[in-house]
Amino acid sequence: MNVYVTGLLWVAGAAIAYLVRRYGLDEGRPDNNDAAGQAFTIVGGLHAVVVAFVLISLFDAAGTVRDGSYQETQALVSAAWRAESLPEPAHSEVPALARQYAQTVVAQEWPRLQQGLEPGPEGWSLVKRMRKSLDNTELPDDDWLVNEKTDAASDLTDVYEQRQARLNAVRDNDVGLVLWFVLAVGSVIFVLLPNLFGGTKLLTHVIIVSTLAATTTLLLYAIYQMQNPFAGGAKVGPDAFAQAIARLR
Repeated sequence: MNVYVTGLLWVAGAAIAYLVRRYGLDEGRPDNNDAAGQAFTIVGGLHAVVVAFVLISLFDAAGTVRDGSYQETQALVSAAWRAESLPEPAHSEVPALARQYAQTVVAQEWPRLQQGLEPGPEGWSLVKRMRKSLDNTELPDDDWLVNEKTDAASDLTDVYEQRQARLNAVRDNDVGLVLWFVLAVGSVIFVLLPNLFGGTKLLTHVIIVSTLAATTTLLLYAIYQMQNPFAGGAKVGPDAFAQAIARLR
């Protein structure tokens, strides 16, 4: 949705207000103010609650994805650094696989997530290979190395958990047809109800209704933009993984 569509919807709201006010029945309109005001308060309040709930949840989800991506890369780098102190095969395999994992996320997975698609199996395969490399590493009787291996395995578990949460964000943030129906119908009712009020001049009435229509349209546009935390207005980029690649070189 660009500025032209937004402007068109604003003009449409103003035109509806003008036509209803110009050709609608004026009989009894001022007497409707009390009843219409109560209905407008209830409908407006309910609509505002739904819109606010959706926007806040989507905004929080975008923040969670951003924070989770940094936690995922911190655990990834920590696992690679700990593995460097271990014997082979973990000493060389885990850092190399960790670097390959970060590069895969940036180059392959992130563009697919921006399109709302599944990232593919390669990332999961790399996590499993890192864990298998740790499992296949035999240690001498050294408590410090045992602790390093245990901590590296714990870091890989954190990578798995944060990765799963990141991939779930695309599916969990989908507003869905039912909620979109509620938002759309509620917005139409919210904009049309002021036409039942009387006592205002035509120009004032057109300004009020067009402002309500524009505000509602902007809120719906914001919800649409924030559905996918990897694209649109909420766009979370792979900055954390780009930084991890630099640390793992």
